[in-house]
Amino acid sequence: MGRGHCALARVAVIVRAPAAPLWWLGLLAAGIGTALPGLTGRRVGLLAGAALFLVTATAAFTARRKRYAHLARAASRAGKSVFLQDRAVTARAWRRDRRWWLALAFPAAVASSLAAPGTAGLALAGLGAGLWAKAQWLGGLERRAGTLLWVRTEWAKGGPAGKHVRGYLTTGLAAGDAAPGGGPRRDRRPAGHAAVSAAR
Repeated sequence: MGRGHCALARVAVIVRAPAAPLWWLGLLAAGIGTALPGLTGRRVGLLAGAALFLVTATAAFTARRKRYAHLARAASRAGKSVFLQDRAVTARAWRRDRRWWLALAFPAAVASSLAAPGTAGLALAGLGAGLWAKAQWLGGLERRAGTLLWVRTEWAKGGPAGKHVRGYLTTGLAAGDAAPGGGPRRDRRPAGHAAVSAAR
């Protein structure tokens, strides 16, 4: 692990990438849904949506956390020849690969409001909130260990903790252009330029 030339993406950035689209699309779908009377009525639909928000947020936050933690504990140091992918590139790649899923989720959530206004939209927003919380949890792991978690881009196609992921690689906290947890750095340092010095 960590030898040879390869491109690495931040694990927390991949986890965080769908959070904002799901959150905003979910809230928009829920808002549109409240304009529709629906079969259950607005009150029942929104109460059910609030319950589903909590369920989906909890599910997204807890899913595969043991796998993430195991990969983090077993991570090895990245070599000096790796290329660290920019935060924006990683997020765009995730969204591009799943654009049809996102495109279909919104109209489906709005259409479901004909039965239960706002319910599916709040469930989508819950998924986004749960994934954002998971990225923050990963950020806590990174801060405590004093390292950032990376995964080879070709391994992460099915997700950063999928069965094709053989292990994580680590760099120092200064590497890349994303802070612990996947958020943007204040200094906006380009990821690739920091690869050689900060990956040691």
